[in-house]
Amino acid sequence: MPMNSIAETMQTSSPPPAHPRYSRRTAIQAGSLGLLGLGINHVEGLKASAAGTGSASGFRRCIYIFLSGGLAQQDSFDLKPDAPAVIRGEFRPVATRTPGLQICEHLPGLAQRSHLWSLCRSMTHSTNGHTLGHYFMLTGRSVKNLGFRGDRKPRSTDYPSILSTAGYAVKHNDAVPRQNDRLPPAVALPETIIHWSAGVIPGQFGGSMGHRHDPWFIEASPYHNVQRGAYPEYNFPNLGLPFRAEDRVFRAPNLTLPRSLTSSRFSRRLEILKSIEHQQRHLDQAQSARSFGRLRSGAISILNDPKVRHAFDVTNEKDREQDRYGKNSYGWSLLMARRLLEAGVPLIQVNLGNNETWDTHGDAYPRFKNLLFPPTDKGISALLDDLNDRGLLESTLIVMAGEFGRTPKLEHNRHYKLPGRDHWGAVQTVFFAGGGTTGGTVVGTSDKIAAYPAHNPQKPENMAATIYHSLGIPQDAAWYNEIDRPHHIYQGEPISELFA
Repeated sequence: MPMNSIAETMQTSSPPPAHPRYSRRTAIQAGSLGLLGLGINHVEGLKASAAGTGSASGFRRCIYIFLSGGLAQQDSFDLKPDAPAVIRGEFRPVATRTPGLQICEHLPGLAQRSHLWSLCRSMTHSTNGHTLGHYFMLTGRSVKNLGFRGDRKPRSTDYPSILSTAGYAVKHNDAVPRQNDRLPPAVALPETIIHWSAGVIPGQFGGSMGHRHDPWFIEASPYHNVQRGAYPEYNFPNLGLPFRAEDRVFRAPNLTLPRSLTSSRFSRRLEILKSIEHQQRHLDQAQSARSFGRLRSGAISILNDPKVRHAFDVTNEKDREQDRYGKNSYGWSLLMARRLLEAGVPLIQVNLGNNETWDTHGDAYPRFKNLLFPPTDKGISALLDDLNDRGLLESTLIVMAGEFGRTPKLEHNRHYKLPGRDHWGAVQTVFFAGGGTTGGTVVGTSDKIAAYPAHNPQKPENMAATIYHSLGIPQDAAWYNEIDRPHHIYQGEPISELFA
């Protein structure tokens, strides 16, 4: 549209608004969060959100804990103590609360709580590559779509993530009640998974559903091109990349409105954005405008819901609570996830470590023992206790997986002093808890050297279907694209033995 037409449209539709006098500090505070970009089309949502939350009962939830890099099954939940030393490694199995079930000696908290969780020791897919492995386990698909290139560039032809697919069903299917339908249906935290080369891992987003179905990414842990563990207590640099202590800061978002921004000034801000949006409609900057609008919509409820704002403020929690989860990025992330569930967000992905943190090619045993297992064991144990004590575990499914397992035999990589294991998609162990599953259950087995499934193999499609089933999504549910074409949500059967 010509600029003179834009000007005429603005003059005829609304008077020129007065410019509010915000201080530079206020502008930076508001702009850095991106939460004050609220359009006039969301004013009704703002009013509704202030009125209270939904009253639907029977709602269900899911936390998907993702271990980027790939957890070694034979060093964690599927030890092979009778195998040769080059297979079994250094760790010993320890008895759990469940008779006959053993796990790694360095997971004592989880061992004491085995009545609350279950294992699938026969998850399998066909790739040993990080990028495609992430893609399989984040989308719940074990085949590539035709446009997949593996170059760490998400595309609109990608399969949608499990979070996007389940979030669509939760949002659009009346058979799946929600606690608060004014909050985003799916959230990922504390950061987007990004490769050390700065490439973005595909499979985390809405893909062919469109950007409007991306999960809400809470960037509490800005990416700085370094591999890390549960900083600041348990951190380590990526091989060959610089490590800077100042990069290991967990910044929980500050979601309070500036004091100087009163309700009247907030309304004036909305009036300004009314004019801007009027221009946007005519300029038809479709994709960016729609994506921006979706983010604004979610921000409405966050700004007006004290319970949601409280959920983010984990680093200022009482010491006792932080100590239970761990004063580190793993503990804070799991605590934040629990609070967001209680606030009404039904689907949350927690990335425990970015940039292939669990990729243990070398120095595996000191890294597991000293840096990876302690914060993971503590944080997940606290999460299980809290959900169980609050009566939420039965309605909340917890799933923990990586992109693949690790090779049966130990290897000596020239970059490390001590041995580790290579990538291995043929089998891994996936952890489940709550959500209607039966604690103390083991589904499937691997062979004697933890190389391949020996019994009851399961695929990423089955894991995803288990999530959908636990959330109450009907088996015949579908999502619809822009031309109203249906796409089946279930691509496999749920792992029925988990619910026995």
